[in-house]
Amino acid sequence: MKHVIFGGDGFVGRHLAPKLLADGAEVVVADIVKSDLKHYRSARFVECDVTDATSVEAVGIKPDDMVYNLSAKMLSPIQTRAKRHDFFFPVNYYGTLHIIEAMDAAGASKLVHFTTDMIYGHTVVTPMTEDHPVAPLGEYGLSKQMTEELAAEWRKRGMQISLFRPRLIIGPGRLGILEKLFKLIDMNLPVPMIGSGKNPYQFISVFDCAEAARAAWKAGVPDEAYNLGSLNPPPVRRLLGDLIKHAGSKSLLIPTPGWAVKRTLDLFDLVNMPIMDPEQYLIADEECVLDVSKAKRQLGWVPQHRDEDMLIAAYREYRGKKDGQKVAARHVPAE
Repeated sequence: MKHVIFGGDGFVGRHLAPKLLADGAEVVVADIVKSDLKHYRSARFVECDVTDATSVEAVGIKPDDMVYNLSAKMLSPIQTRAKRHDFFFPVNYYGTLHIIEAMDAAGASKLVHFTTDMIYGHTVVTPMTEDHPVAPLGEYGLSKQMTEELAAEWRKRGMQISLFRPRLIIGPGRLGILEKLFKLIDMNLPVPMIGSGKNPYQFISVFDCAEAARAAWKAGVPDEAYNLGSLNPPPVRRLLGDLIKHAGSKSLLIPTPGWAVKRTLDLFDLVNMPIMDPEQYLIADEECVLDVSKAKRQLGWVPQHRDEDMLIAAYREYRGKKDGQKVAARHVPAE
């Protein structure tokens, strides 16, 4: 058996590949770019564009291969409304379709696939379990929901597909929207919160995501969906307050009427000057906390990283880059 990681040079893949190699597995990384990573001494790289079915077929999947799909377009950089469908769907949906079809043609049946918690949309029940209603608020969440529908169809044809729905993934090499926050704090400027800041905010570490993918393989690739998030996420006010204190900043946290800020951001989006994606700000003051107990019960997976530590580590990386320090995993991935 070999392990084929599509999007494996990206954010989660660069941490999953070394884990699998440490288990003694043969690893093939399929991606559009190859970074200067140490594990390529042992892993094989195959250039692959998942938007091209022929390119996916050329990877050479075999019947007993274990396949991981980590290729994705994410909410950063922010896209205007008219561009969102064409930005997300070629990779997120059609890329997934091409991978599954190539697996089917090769007789391969085991897939670990990452989607997103944004398929849930607005919070209906908290904490959110995997049977929470699904109602994505934009093209990103919709593209991922449709891949879950693909998975449901192919499971009926005999494939084993484990789905993961992570919260915002952070870790070395990926700042995304956090960079805007860090700039405000560095400049001692006010930091506005959408709402009162009393609601919790939950991250998930890239290291925990990689371990979850490995755990699914070890558990035999269950035909299930799993939430991925931290344990006991703190309120936004405390999370940001601790970061400001750590940074030695004079920034003040400013609570705002959530509805007013959302309508203002709606207006910017309407005139094609988006500040945030609607899928981000429309739920910013809600109790969006994922229940991750199912993954613990079925996979033996437990998140190891705290939200407070993850955010401070991301800020230190941001500062290191500003100060000209070399930072590991410095390439910002497509996911």
